[in-house]
Amino acid sequence: MAGDQGDALARGGRLKLSWLVQLHWWAILGQVLMVGLAELWTEFDLPIPNIMALLTAEVIGNLVLRSWAHTAHVTESMMATVMVLDAAFLTLLLDLTGGASNPYSTLYLVNVALAAVLLPGRWSWVLMAVTLLGFAALFVHEWLGGPAQHVRFGMSPEQLLVAHVRASWVALALAAVFIVYFVRRVALALADRERELQQTRAQADRREKLASLATLAAGAAHELSTPLSTITVVARELQRNLAATASEGVARDLKLIRDQVGRCREILDRMAGHAGEQVGEPLRSQTVAEWVAAALDGLQGKERVVQEGAPGIEAVPLVGPPRALADALRGLLKNALHASGPEGTVTMRLESTAAGLVRVSVIDRGCGMSPEVLARVGEPFFTTKGPGEGMGLGLFLTRALAEQLCGQFHITSSPEQGTEARLELPAARADERSNA
Repeated sequence: MAGDQGDALARGGRLKLSWLVQLHWWAILGQVLMVGLAELWTEFDLPIPNIMALLTAEVIGNLVLRSWAHTAHVTESMMATVMVLDAAFLTLLLDLTGGASNPYSTLYLVNVALAAVLLPGRWSWVLMAVTLLGFAALFVHEWLGGPAQHVRFGMSPEQLLVAHVRASWVALALAAVFIVYFVRRVALALADRERELQQTRAQADRREKLASLATLAAGAAHELSTPLSTITVVARELQRNLAATASEGVARDLKLIRDQVGRCREILDRMAGHAGEQVGEPLRSQTVAEWVAAALDGLQGKERVVQEGAPGIEAVPLVGPPRALADALRGLLKNALHASGPEGTVTMRLESTAAGLVRVSVIDRGCGMSPEVLARVGEPFFTTKGPGEGMGLGLFLTRALAEQLCGQFHITSSPEQGTEARLELPAARADERSNA
């Protein structure tokens, strides 16, 4: 469980860094356009060699960052360091293009907004402080060396005021676009990562429940085997000794005791067997046709199962625990036959997906399930069948098996519309077939 969550967190960190890389490219493009427009359409004399050297350093740094982002284990401190460097580069660029009076200082807000989304609280405050210090450094530099010491203006005060107002509007528009677009994209990506983490936790929780179930069933079978055997022996002795003198009612009661003890043994054996087989059964390669044949073997009512399949699907190989796979499919067919009634038919559709999965869909024409019941389907010991007809473990074990094999299991149902259970398993590769 810890390993799965660690992998998900690492992917989340790389995802955040990839968004920063994309933002850097857009920021560099905006900086080039800003400098180009100022050089062509204004009377500003900018230090172009220094600016080009700074932009070149930004491009090289972003290329290195993009290459590193694919494999790095990104931590919060690393993300904060990158964003502090972003603030430093922006401070240098503003110093070279007008200093504290440059209206494009509004772009500081983009970095602060992203820090609030991507970083935890303490690092967000640190970056805000760094940003304020960088902006303050522009004032200090102007106080020491004069206002806009790197820029020469060839405009009148009135023209300079108009240019400043226009540039302020453009800077505000750019900052707003960057903040809304990237913050929304990052928020959606983080929401996807959170869903992925929840799925990982749910899978780990099901694996823990499966292991606990196997331990519980094995322990119960061991502890109860002696008293159940004792009850069986005593009931048999009583039945034999009272065969001639006991009333018909007593004889029926003794037979009922033996039958119920046998049923208890059967339930314990099924719990221990079904829960343990997924843990210990070895993987083996088999074709879809072999899998289906094993599932249909011994199934009551299999003549009511209508098979539909894409051409060649039966020859596709699968790798997995054979008995567990057969039991999973048999359980789906058994549930569908039960829901369809004694005369209804069930459709078993076999097909392959574009993602390289083998999909088997079991479709019944029963009464379906309400949304409330459907939400609980797959929980351990939850069943809609009557007493003695099921333990509510089949769908739970089927879902656990699918996830163990990197597959998926879905159920869709509506009242009076029937139910469709879809089990998707990855087809075996050549190396897997040779090793299985």
